[in-house]
Amino acid sequence: MSFQEVVYRPMWGRILAVVTVVVCAIGVAALFWGDLVSAVRYAWPVIFIGALAWALFWRPELRVQEHGITVVNVFRTYFVPWPAIRDIQTRYALTLVTGRRRVQVWATPAPGRHRTLGLASKDFDGVGATALGEHGSLRPSDAVSTPTGNLAQVIRGHWERLRDAGMLAAGEDPDAETATWHTVTAVVLTALAVATVAGLVV
Repeated sequence: MSFQEVVYRPMWGRILAVVTVVVCAIGVAALFWGDLVSAVRYAWPVIFIGALAWALFWRPELRVQEHGITVVNVFRTYFVPWPAIRDIQTRYALTLVTGRRRVQVWATPAPGRHRTLGLASKDFDGVGATALGEHGSLRPSDAVSTPTGNLAQVIRGHWERLRDAGMLAAGEDPDAETATWHTVTAVVLTALAVATVAGLVV
């Protein structure tokens, strides 16, 4: 069964991250250009904001691969093999439901109300049967014209093809589904937060 890997990184998030980091860098430079003592004290909040913007908006990523799905969130990276998937949801964000956890994809939040206004039936063309709700309904976030719905359908489509071909019959391997903490990110952000509080209080 042929498969083409899909990698998704939200462009708007990356633009926001770059703009924020650049503004923060200019802010830090301006602080050190002025009073050095004040710069040492007040630069930490600016650096913290820049690091947080990178973690929140630059890092998140979704990779739909032949053997599973890799979800890179702010503090954790998940790998979900195809047999582990039990449901694919889009209510608040693209979410992969397994027997062990619910993996929300930070890179694909559900679209806002303004984005879903004016959706037509053609926006739902090709949506897989597994997306249908209890009464055969679909959510606006399932529309393939939205990033969340489009990526959900990419995943649903391949998962349904694997299921129909009997390639999920062997069941899931508990050791194949993984979750890895971003320890360095957590430590750096914590240290910067502490430095920020210390700089503002002392």
